[in-house]
Amino acid sequence: MPSRSTRAPAAHPAPTARTVATGTPPRVSVIVPAYNAMPELTRCITSAMEQTLGLDRMEIIAIDDGSTDGTGAELDRLAAGCPALRVVHQPNSGGAGGPRNTGLDLARGDFVFFLDSDDYLGPDALRRMVAMADENGTDVVLGRMVSVGGRAVPTAVFRHNQPRTDIFSSAAYRTLGPWKMFRRSLIERLGLRFPPYRNCEDKPFTAAAYLNADGISVVADYDCYYVRDRENGNNLTRVAAGLAHRMDGSRLCFETVARHLEPGPRRDRIMRRHVEWELCGPLRGLLAREDEREARERFYPEFRHWARTWATDDICRQLEARDRLLIHLLRADRFDDLMTVIRRAREDERRGLLVDKGRVYWLHPLFRDPAAGVPDACFDVTDRLPVHHGFGTARWRDGGVLRVTGHARLGDIPAVDPRTEVILRERDAGRPDIRLPATPAPPGGDDGHRAGGFTLDIDPATADGGAPLSAGIWDLFLDVRDQGVSRTVRFRRAETDPDGRRTPPPPVTFGPGPDGEPLRATPFFTPYGNVSLRIGPCPRLPAGPPPGRVTGVTWDPAGRATLVVTGQLTGPAAPPPDPAAGGARGAGAGGAGPATGGAVRLRVRDGGTGAVHELPVCPAPDGPPGGFTARLPLPALGPGRWTVTLTTSDGSGPPRAIPVPCPKGLRGARWFRLGRPYCVRPLACGPDRTLTLRVAPLDLRRGARRRLARLLRG
Repeated sequence: MPSRSTRAPAAHPAPTARTVATGTPPRVSVIVPAYNAMPELTRCITSAMEQTLGLDRMEIIAIDDGSTDGTGAELDRLAAGCPALRVVHQPNSGGAGGPRNTGLDLARGDFVFFLDSDDYLGPDALRRMVAMADENGTDVVLGRMVSVGGRAVPTAVFRHNQPRTDIFSSAAYRTLGPWKMFRRSLIERLGLRFPPYRNCEDKPFTAAAYLNADGISVVADYDCYYVRDRENGNNLTRVAAGLAHRMDGSRLCFETVARHLEPGPRRDRIMRRHVEWELCGPLRGLLAREDEREARERFYPEFRHWARTWATDDICRQLEARDRLLIHLLRADRFDDLMTVIRRAREDERRGLLVDKGRVYWLHPLFRDPAAGVPDACFDVTDRLPVHHGFGTARWRDGGVLRVTGHARLGDIPAVDPRTEVILRERDAGRPDIRLPATPAPPGGDDGHRAGGFTLDIDPATADGGAPLSAGIWDLFLDVRDQGVSRTVRFRRAETDPDGRRTPPPPVTFGPGPDGEPLRATPFFTPYGNVSLRIGPCPRLPAGPPPGRVTGVTWDPAGRATLVVTGQLTGPAAPPPDPAAGGARGAGAGGAGPATGGAVRLRVRDGGTGAVHELPVCPAPDGPPGGFTARLPLPALGPGRWTVTLTTSDGSGPPRAIPVPCPKGLRGARWFRLGRPYCVRPLACGPDRTLTLRVAPLDLRRGARRRLARLLRG
């Protein structure tokens, strides 16, 4: 087999024209810069080779950047058995940007993905990301990142899938690492390449791509990219972490944003990220470690220039108090005071707070010191005062009243006269807010929280000043007050319930509404874990008995956490389709997607997020007429509380439901997904004991503690 390994010349000439391979271009070019990357390199490259996208639709370009530990030999060994892997050997360039640029010069794919040699991909990552870009026409795709060994990864942007978004309406700009999929035409149109810096070289590249992208997609329902530390601790971001390696890249970040955005609120929103991370962060963490003369003469003037040029007053008002103080001292050219504040930061962070005329101030030594002359605004923490809160329970009471419990209290100031109001805010129509006072609950009540517990009754038929709530989505907020201080936050799940063990109740019917028709109220959790209430028309159910019946609900003994539902049609609906004949199609995670062309479907719905999966059913070959079998692979579902139903239609009217009961004795199941244990517990909900499946990741440490406690109790 001819070798695909090439060796770049010792010098680094400007890019020159190259021969383009014949045939259909690959969909994705995976670029892997590698320098002394053993032993992590093998899994990195293997994870790219094993992508479900298929090696015939991708190319892997690995650049050995002058390694001395066997990295080059390992790449050559892997390339000998993989036609899609091309290896380039070049002298060491001093950073990851140089080999990435080499890979860009060779890439032919519609998309480019940068994979660091320390890390690895989930098997289905590239297929999902390409599909997301193709379906939505986006230029940049972010895949969910997972930490292996403790390295920090972004989380806010990956709370739910975002088919098409941008940097102004998502948290995408909070992650500027290059581990994303970029449309190559965007890179070439902008002439993007990585600058020759050892640290922060990736941020200007990603920032420019973001600022010019025609849409951004986020794949959040699959673990795409695994980030890990090297065994020897020689990750480049660690060994080149000093200010000398950061300043050039940081400066280019500010200049990139200024080049692509006009001054104003949009620029301030993006520039704030760099003020916090490229200016204030290094100031607090690195400046005091430098030689005093270097800090004063080399780095301080640059930081002061950035503070005066890019940290506008609007940005400063949004910063934490500690950063506002640093910016003020930089602008005022007070180097000695700045260094004192930095060196005493840990001690001063523990100082208390002062409540004065409805505002809360940090009692820093410079606060209201006449000799210091620092404005009170630099110490105002009112708008960043934490509110410790969370959803407790929600139950429908007699008369269709929703009783909600939770807890809420202002953090960091003593509780004197705490009060909480719940605000119902209609999401789209701009109707006036509805404020409902909550009743304080004693500690240890049914909310189960220590302090700040409350109970609230919401009657959808009378909540709007005696009138029923109008149709729409009503989001719940908490207005928490104490000592004249007020903070309003979105009502959401408690931090102690990240996996959704506490779920909202099923919908209820009330009314009549304004048009005389009954309405349905459905409590639910948004993808961010926030509490909302959906008010809509009550669906009219077809009259008559169900069109079929369920004859069995069991676990497939040969499957991996697969639920098998068998049944028989008793009504006039058409028989279930034969998937082998093309009558049904699956999509989405694990093949659980909408079915088409069939009369019977298995439907599961998450009561928290409203997510729905539909699966086709298969005819029972040896059973009575109308018999069918449906298979539900549980690993295809995310964490949540999923209600299982069957729907059937004869094409002449709306679909009709066949209830799926929860059989007695049906046990739970467990499985592993990408190395993490998950479990499902069957529940019987509603008067007809409808089957509901609670899916959640297992907390092995909590389980071990419980088992140990049981053993100790005897």
